Amino acid sequence: MTQVRRTLISLITASLVFSGMAQAAPTALISTEQAAAALQPAARSEAHARLQAALDRADLAAMLQARGVSTDEMRARVDALTDAEAQQMLQQVDQAPAGGDVVGVLFTIFIILLVTDILGLTKVFPFTRSVR
Repeated sequence: MTQVRRTLISLITASLVFSGMAQAAPTALISTEQAAAALQPAARSEAHARLQAALDRADLAAMLQARGVSTDEMRARVDALTDAEAQQMLQQVDQAPAGGDVVGVLFTIFIILLVTDILGLTKVFPFTRSVR
């Protein structure tokens, strides 16, 4: 009887293995960043801390509110960034011009004054002649 039982168990085991029922659950690889974030969720990079500190500024919060974005939503988005994405965003912020394009503003003012001189509304430049 034990021989029959052993044979029957072997057949059932072989049929399960070959039918795919005894396969292990599929596993996906995770990155080192994801594993580290799962182990230490409270520890964030310096880039995340700087971005969160920027959201504390009142002028930035007012600009976000004017565009219909809450600061809580932005904080959640910053938290969702990976360390590499947060570092890349900080580099873009650091490379952005601080006061905007001054040359463009001066050129625009020059063109406006030139057109008003030609139309005869002002007399700023001596080299223009009025159409009037």
